[in-house]
Amino acid sequence: MVRKCFSFLLLLILIGCASSRTSLKQYSGLEEKLAVRDFQGAIAKIKKSKDKYYSKKDKVLYYLDLGMLYHFNKDYEKSNETLAKAEKHIDENYTKSISKAAVSLLLNDNALEYSGEDYEDIYLNIFKAINYLELDLFDDAFVEIRRVNNKLNLLEDKYKKLAKELGKAENNKAIFEPAENKFHNDALSRYLSMLIYRAEGKYDDARIDQKKITEAWQQQSHIYDHPLPDFEGYLINPEDTRVNFTCFIGKSPVKGAKTFYIHTEKDIIIIAATERKPDDEKSLDFLNAIPWDGVKAGYHFKLQLPYMEQSESCINKIKIIIDGSPAGELSLLEDIGIIALETYKIKEPIIYFKTIARTIIKGIFAEKRKEEIGKEIKNPILKFAARIATDAAVDATENADLRISRFFPDQALIGEFKIPAGQHDINIQYYSRNGSLLFVDKFPGYEIKEGSLNLINSFYLN
Repeated sequence: MVRKCFSFLLLLILIGCASSRTSLKQYSGLEEKLAVRDFQGAIAKIKKSKDKYYSKKDKVLYYLDLGMLYHFNKDYEKSNETLAKAEKHIDENYTKSISKAAVSLLLNDNALEYSGEDYEDIYLNIFKAINYLELDLFDDAFVEIRRVNNKLNLLEDKYKKLAKELGKAENNKAIFEPAENKFHNDALSRYLSMLIYRAEGKYDDARIDQKKITEAWQQQSHIYDHPLPDFEGYLINPEDTRVNFTCFIGKSPVKGAKTFYIHTEKDIIIIAATERKPDDEKSLDFLNAIPWDGVKAGYHFKLQLPYMEQSESCINKIKIIIDGSPAGELSLLEDIGIIALETYKIKEPIIYFKTIARTIIKGIFAEKRKEEIGKEIKNPILKFAARIATDAAVDATENADLRISRFFPDQALIGEFKIPAGQHDINIQYYSRNGSLLFVDKFPGYEIKEGSLNLINSFYLN
């Protein structure tokens, strides 16, 4: 029996190793490289980290990171090849998660293959579309834009399917149900589609996209809570030559971990979090009481849950200078960070109850093994050490999954200016909140073509 108990401890420790904390070491030093726009150096560092800090279960994360860096390095073909690999593995990992949902309930999410955040899955198609536009491949860009719409339509259903499979897990008492999807219409993809249709002379289709952009503000005000950009004039006077801008600023959201505690009463579990009082003393803030049939009173377990936090850009204003003269400022079209948080909410209830169910099932199993250890081991010191080792092994399996790509931007700003065909010197000026000029993206001798989509993409990831 003692051998069985220690075998159980070894199993827990091995599971704990497989569920190790999310690695962030691959991002060390990259802030400095991005600040000086050394994207080649950043790409080299990520590639070097592939086998050291990106495990096999992190393929999606690796390809997302690398694909976005290729985009910023203006290597559009490599960016699309790499983002396509990320998308392929996202689809494969989701299929696996459905087929193995019941089994995976006992595994920490860190031990599972990363399937990407939903906003990553959506925006990889948008950036693939931009890459194709840079390569003058309109049909391929349209394919990517359609994928965005398809994914948004299926977003809630995919988590309903996952929830149903998780509910089949043995010993599970949780009820899994995703939150409602409140994001169905993406303005940035509609904007790109409108520009492509206009360039192809398909003005009826372009007007449909323009109407959809307006509907995004009307029907999704919780996401598009800033002024609607002025699109008046976009679809009149088709003979006018124009230049359009899509500029991206800021950094992608990051994830943090919150620690919670479970206390059990008969057939009830109580969720609590630590709360720091003004006198710097900690107390428990009781958050939720959940019926849990069959649980005994007196258990105490610890768990961690991930949360997503938006990063704030230091940029307050973007000015366009054409041939040395101010042409105007860009308008905020899409707050990507808000969309990241909004789409995360859909699966948040599943993560919450999955973590609770896993913690209770493993915790009760560990408590029973500790009781067996107490009966079998007579030496009080060994008995104490075994119980401590069991608790440590269980805790080692419960680290929040903090994986998320670091190289998507936070906001997208757009603008359009009428300008004669020919070569022009164009500068994009990025200003801080206190009015300081932080960066100028220069496009000397840029060729503006008549009857074409003249789209300039720029970014400042700070």
